[in-house]
Amino acid sequence: MAKDRNRFVCQACGAVFPKWQGRCDACGEWNTLQEEAAPVARGPGPAARAGGGKRVAFVGLEGETAPPPRIPTGLAELDRVLGGGLVPASAVLVGGDPGIGKSTILLQAAARIAGSGRRALYISGEEAVAQVRLRALRLGLEGAPLALAAATALRDIAASLEDEDEAALVVIDSIQTLWLDALDSAPGTVAQVRACAAELIRLAKSRGFALVLVGHVTKEGMLAGPRVLEHMVDATLYFEGDRGHQFRILRAVKNRFGATDEIGVFEMTERGLVEVPNPSALFLAERRGNVAGSAVFAGIEGTRPVLVEVQALLAPSAGGSPRRQVVGWDAGRLAMLMAVLEARCGMTLGMNDVYLNIAGGLRIAEPAADLAVAAALVSAATDRPTDPGTVYFGEVGLSGEIRQVAQAEARLREAQKLGFAGAVLPRRLARGGRAPIALDGLQLAEIGHIADLVAPFAAKAERRPPARERGPAAKAKAEA
Repeated sequence: MAKDRNRFVCQACGAVFPKWQGRCDACGEWNTLQEEAAPVARGPGPAARAGGGKRVAFVGLEGETAPPPRIPTGLAELDRVLGGGLVPASAVLVGGDPGIGKSTILLQAAARIAGSGRRALYISGEEAVAQVRLRALRLGLEGAPLALAAATALRDIAASLEDEDEAALVVIDSIQTLWLDALDSAPGTVAQVRACAAELIRLAKSRGFALVLVGHVTKEGMLAGPRVLEHMVDATLYFEGDRGHQFRILRAVKNRFGATDEIGVFEMTERGLVEVPNPSALFLAERRGNVAGSAVFAGIEGTRPVLVEVQALLAPSAGGSPRRQVVGWDAGRLAMLMAVLEARCGMTLGMNDVYLNIAGGLRIAEPAADLAVAAALVSAATDRPTDPGTVYFGEVGLSGEIRQVAQAEARLREAQKLGFAGAVLPRRLARGGRAPIALDGLQLAEIGHIADLVAPFAAKAERRPPARERGPAAKAKAEA
């Protein structure tokens, strides 16, 4: 009989190796391999060999299926991200940087669900019950009928949940702190996280309660542990934002019961996380309209139109290698846009340090932001501000063409609602007899090439007086 041998498992991606090595060949991470006991191989049982399995029934695609019931959390922004609320017998994974507000928002949601008459359980593996009570006191939730517990042993938690018949919500904070004594590995390893999550999800499906797991993140911002954990749950939510910033963005990257890439916007205050029903107005609240290098982007996050400010700054490079610093956008896409502006419009940007920022802490991933970023770059390069009452959206191709983007009307209506007077957007093509978008009080400038965006700034720059003629003397001369 072959002797059982231990194996080495990468804690970043879950790859298995027969011996230890410094670098994981699967994901490229260093010093992530840990020794674990090899699982005991078991062959098929007598029932399987005898063919005693039950036949699976197959049904057609047609049929009437009612939408899943929802448990409202009492936080409208959280319900929006979840697709309308928590679904019974579902599992949700919440990740984010330390101190960004994961435990705070889940404690608020659990307290409101408990206050509505449903039974909610909050199990903490990182803090004692007294620490959770102090947070609840600070948030003004000390009177909520929420059941608290501090435990890390999975057997004890499973035995307690087996006796719960009326639980509607169970929060585990966090999954990396739980351990199963049947495994020799330490808490937080791939084997422990996978086994504990599988057992808790089985309990949620069998007992009918909504399960919320809090997950740690790595230094790159990804959820720690095996990626299979994200496949096991029904929804994965990420908290975005800087701890030093007041805004928090809760984004759904996976949701079996709702839209993906949906966002909820919160503001961190002394009383916890407060919902922001109109994030566009909040993101633009501190905007100064007469500054070069600024443009307003009309974007779509999930099903919600959001207006954010794109800021660009160009400065002469002091060294031989210019810097490219990007916050909230893709650095590779910035390099592509700069190359298009240089090749198709004759602009000289390569010898400057370029800094790009999406104000408010929001991360933009859709290509529709190309036109707004290009407008901010051209404005910064020519030192001419954009029109403060104009929004921009559109995708830029390598040949300089401006391509169509989805949900143009929703973007324009959001801009109109916030008082903007104009929009620069891709030229619409006549397809299927669609009527053109016409909104009262909103002037649309449709362009087909990136040169059409650059031309007005170049004309303003040509009309601008030389540097020695600018300032108070030039102003007095013009008035004379």
